[in-house]
Amino acid sequence: MAARLELLEAEKALTRRSDELARQRQALPWVRIDKAYRFATDEGNASLADLFRGRSQLLVYHFMFGPDWTAGCPSCSAIADGFDGIAVHLANHDVMLWAVSRAPLEKLQAYRRRMGWTFPWTSSFGTDSNADFNVWFTEEQAGGP
Repeated sequence: MAARLELLEAEKALTRRSDELARQRQALPWVRIDKAYRFATDEGNASLADLFRGRSQLLVYHFMFGPDWTAGCPSCSAIADGFDGIAVHLANHDVMLWAVSRAPLEKLQAYRRRMGWTFPWTSSFGTDSNADFNVWFTEEQAGGP
């Protein structure tokens, strides 16, 4: 029991630290984005501004799915299982949710059908948006072979 209580205190400290990091993230200044990013969507090509779909906030989940992959990241897939349920709640708070991946749109659409998802998913294939937002790195940058 003593070991469990000690672990519980460590878990509480981690939660408090996570909450503090979230507060710091939310306090960051907004940054104007002037680059004309284009994304492939089910409805055709879209700008970053188009992804807002009239809402005041955009929540982007960078779903790891590379152009040469046959399936999405297992951890990202587990997280995405909840997107359809949460999207309506976010919409009620003026937030638009999108998943963004580097794989071509056709691969994303096929995987989304396979998984039974309906949330909006866009492809950044052929753009530099993932690199610009520091969510994708070359092997050299990541310290690969």
